Amino acid sequence: MAGTGTAHLRPEGDALLRVEHLVVEFPAGHGRKVQAVSDVSLDLVEGETLGIVGESGCGKSTTGRAIMQLPRPKAGAVVFEGTNLTKLKGEALRAQRPRLQMIFQDPISSLNPRRDVRSIVREGLDIWKIGTPDEREAKVAAALDDVGIDPANADRRPHEFSGGQCQRISIARAVITDPKVIICDEPVSALDVSVQAQILNLLDEMKDRYGLTMIFIAHDLAVVKNVSDRVMVMYLGKVCEVAPPDTLYARPAHPYTAALLAAIPVPDPAQRPDPTTVLAGEIPSPLDPPSGCRFRTRCPKATERCAAEEPEIREVSPGQFVACHFPLAPGETITFGPTRTDLPQI
Repeated sequence: MAGTGTAHLRPEGDALLRVEHLVVEFPAGHGRKVQAVSDVSLDLVEGETLGIVGESGCGKSTTGRAIMQLPRPKAGAVVFEGTNLTKLKGEALRAQRPRLQMIFQDPISSLNPRRDVRSIVREGLDIWKIGTPDEREAKVAAALDDVGIDPANADRRPHEFSGGQCQRISIARAVITDPKVIICDEPVSALDVSVQAQILNLLDEMKDRYGLTMIFIAHDLAVVKNVSDRVMVMYLGKVCEVAPPDTLYARPAHPYTAALLAAIPVPDPAQRPDPTTVLAGEIPSPLDPPSGCRFRTRCPKATERCAAEEPEIREVSPGQFVACHFPLAPGETITFGPTRTDLPQI
């Protein structure tokens, strides 16, 4: 994992997917720009699952889509199997699509309502003319069976299936071209809790069965812990912390990570949340993010250094990296208060 001004922390040959200093901006009128993703770097080792978490608007979904070149990033590099996707255009970029696939948040709206399930899942095979027509039909049937959809129902359209079944169909569509990497953009957030567990178990099975490498984007930290080999925490377009899930959840080093963990609901109606652990204030506008550390307006540990100097990501324990001038020590607790207005904008 790497951040602003740092080198990658894995040897060059180890990463299947390497993202370097990714920047994504959107026009907001009157010459202003929304800084959705600002200098994000990450690497993905073959066979692992990287979880990306953060509040709504932190840039996690935009990061996933920018890796797919949807939209194209303003700056940075996305190197997949040694090829820089940001340098490719037209057919050269299109040729990489079967190897990189995406599962979207809303399973129903991501499926064409005018087409039956068989043609939806088979589309990638038809476009790339993979196999004979009979071989394509057999592969579609096998993929649907793998995700728990009866191939006999493949003539139905998406509206005839439940949300959970539509997400299973989306997974079958994603794996049909034998991709190396799948980006899951909050694939269970629109589903009932009981169905979420089924889809998570299915993704785990499909990862082993198809030899997949995954990026799992979510806002539910409990879900991410169960599916990820490493977890990356984002805030306002920046990387805050990266660590193995057990380390991150037991010993968070960034105050923002600690706040997210404290916000995980406890399944006990008699247990009230401690108000001192609740993160106060609103996330700043990406049109005009704070100087220095972007979390400083909500951080009780912030000093003038945090306003003047952006923290670089560094290793604080084996495999744990944090972008903070004053990281939390193991066992240290933090009390949150109102939004900080005492530090100047530099």
